[in-house]
This record gives sequence, structure tokens and C-alpha cells, in this order.
Amino acid sequence: MKIQKPKGTDDILPSSIGKWYYVEDMFKKVCEDFAYREIRTPMFESTDLFKRSVGDTTDIVQKEMFNLEQRVNPGSKKKPESFSLKPEGTAPVVRAYIENSLYANPQPTKLFYITPCFRYEQPQEGRKRAFHQFGVEVFSSSNTYTDAEVISLAMEFFRRLGIDKYLELRINSVGTAESRKLYSEKLRAFLQNDYEKLCDTCKDRFHKNPIRIIDCKNEKCQEIANGAPLMIDNLSDESQNNFEELKKNLDLMGITYTVDPYIVRGLDYYTDTAFEIVSNNIGSQSTVCGGGRYNGLVEQLDGPLTPGIGFGLGIERLIMVLENLGISFPEPKKLDLFVISIGEKADPVSTKIVHELRTKGVSADKDHLKRSIKAQFKYADKLNSRFTAVIGDDEITSNSIVLKDMSNSTQEKLCLDTFTKDFFDIIK
Repeated sequence: MKIQKPKGTDDILPSSIGKWYYVEDMFKKVCEDFAYREIRTPMFESTDLFKRSVGDTTDIVQKEMFNLEQRVNPGSKKKPESFSLKPEGTAPVVRAYIENSLYANPQPTKLFYITPCFRYEQPQEGRKRAFHQFGVEVFSSSNTYTDAEVISLAMEFFRRLGIDKYLELRINSVGTAESRKLYSEKLRAFLQNDYEKLCDTCKDRFHKNPIRIIDCKNEKCQEIANGAPLMIDNLSDESQNNFEELKKNLDLMGITYTVDPYIVRGLDYYTDTAFEIVSNNIGSQSTVCGGGRYNGLVEQLDGPLTPGIGFGLGIERLIMVLENLGISFPEPKKLDLFVISIGEKADPVSTKIVHELRTKGVSADKDHLKRSIKAQFKYADKLNSRFTAVIGDDEITSNSIVLKDMSNSTQEKLCLDTFTKDFFDIIK
């Protein structure tokens, strides 16, 4: 039986990797312009990290995590520790912030990451089981300017990609932990009569975190929750003021937004600011970027009192949007030189030339399969080589080499002894 890639995963082939390089380089450049520094965290973490941060009432923890169990020696009394492939990027960064005492550095701490993530869910367009995320996190600032800056970084990234006009920013406030307790009681009162009609997951959420019911994908639960009281109408005075300040900062930056009271995000750690940037160009999964503030998460994971805010952005979904909009990607870098060798004497000469050019930072290659001269020219053309150089017995005898410009088919003879220096001067 032929072994195939696991369901919900993709191979990123050389033919498409240029698109990934393009968006990754663009994201890094934008983050650097905003004075964010890169952090890299392990691919797997303690399962408890996600239970305590994402929330044990979320679909991610209850249904979607890939869990790993530590091996123990036979007869060992040690209890196996549970690990999970990371389903999202924020919790590992918070853990790293605490464990490495980044709070002792000058604040705020502004970080970005590019990371693989894993969720066991039904694959569909724009949603995979193994996917990749861009993300940013800012710690120690409760200033609503920071909220606006995080949002503006995402919007600037989309602007540089040329797709900002096709996207819509939606914002909401999900209040503080205290105000959500009061709101949860109102929500339970609203849902009480339809409790038995809720899905099993939402019956559990009803007692632990009824706000998650609003985010349920079950159609029956969505119908029951229709018309429920909204968090934005039950904010504390402080949360309401913060939300108004956020809007003022976005207005100052000239960033257009829509207030969407139904944004609750899928993770339990959010407080106050929540936002999504959506597109209508990838089918039902329209959210390209989402994030918000998570004051309290650092303390929840045994760190010091530290406010935080950030966002996550799916790379596969972003590339899909770019493709659907017909956004052009830069052409892959061309090979500088392909050396065509004819005969046994020419082969070691071509080896020496290719190696010397590579050590000078010039991209070069030669035949590996003992092809005919015609086949070598065809292969050089498929590699999109800018130049070819032909070496045979005659060239070795005359101490010359024929250089051909593949863009216009012009050619010239160069001295074999000084070829690497002369070619380097030509392309530089």
C-alpha cells in the first residue's frame, strides 16, 4: 500500500515555496519596522499549558489537540507526562516570557513568531490539521494605543501585500473576567429554557463558560443563542472607556473598522479588545487574522501581573487569499550560470568553476547525469538560468570558454583561466 501524507496536511513543493518566502520575508520586515523581535518556541508543550490558557471548555482542548504521552520504563512508578503539539502560538510565547524572565527586561516586550501549529479537525478549504501561523505578542502595556498598534501592524502587512482594500477589520470588547461573570449569569438565564436542546459540548459549557455557546458551530446551538444578550452591552465603565479609546486611536491612524458585537474569539484567555480581519475570498472560513487582549493570562500561568495583547494569522489561508485575488508573487530567483561540459576532460574543469563561483555567492550548477549537450541546454532552460557556459576539448585546448546570455542568445568567448573573476564582474 502506497504511503501518503496524513489527512489535513500539505507538502510545500519547490514550485510554490517562493510564495512562502515572499510572505514570510514581508512579515519579518513589517515586524522589524514596528520594533518587534522574533521568538521561537518548541513544537510541543505540556498539555496543561493549553488546558490552563486556551481553556478546557474550548473545542481546541476538548476535541482538537494532538496529544503525546511520555514513555516511561517498565516498572517505573513515574506517571507519564502528557505533551501536546501546539494548537496555537500565544500560550507557548507566554510560557517562554515567564520561564525566561523576559519581564525583567526593559518593557514593553514586543515579540513576533512564525510557527507550525496542529489541530485535529475536519479539513476544509482554508483549514488544515497541520498549518502555519504568523503572530505577534506584546507584554506589559495596558495602553489602548498598544491595541491599536498591534492591529495597525496587521493592516500594514496586508497593505504591503496589496490586499488591505479587500479586507474588513471588525472589533469588539469581550470585557474583563469580572464583568464576564455577571454577563454569564444573564446568558445562562437566557439559555436556561433551551438547555436540553443544546449539544453535549454546550451543555458542559453552560455551567463552565456559557460565552463559548455563542461561538458554537452547531446550527441548533446557533439558533438557540440567536437574540442572546451581548457582552458589549454589559461592559464595565473601564472596559467601555478602553473600547472608546481604541476606536479613537484607530481613527487617528486612519484605519477603518466595524464594531461586531458577536466576535468572542475561540479562546478563553481574551479580555476587553477582540478583533478579526476577514476576507470573502476563501469560502466559509473568512477570518484571515484574529486576536485581542489577554490581561490575566500571564498570572494564570504563574507569572507576574502582566497585561498582554497579540494576534495570530494563518499563512496557508493568507496565501489562498492572495491567489484568489490574483495578487502576483515575485518571480523565483534565476540561476546565474549553468556550466555545460562536453567530454571527460571538461567535467573536472566545470566542477572547479562551479565551486569557485558558489564560494563567491554566485548561484551555479552543472550536469549531474552525463546528458548530451542538447539535453544539458534544455535542462539549463528549465532551471531558468541567466547564462550558460560551454566547455569541451576545443575550449580546453584554446584556454577559452563560450558564455551565452540566455535572455537574448548572444554569446562571447572568455579566457578560461580568468573566467570566474570575469563572470563575477559581468553579473555584479
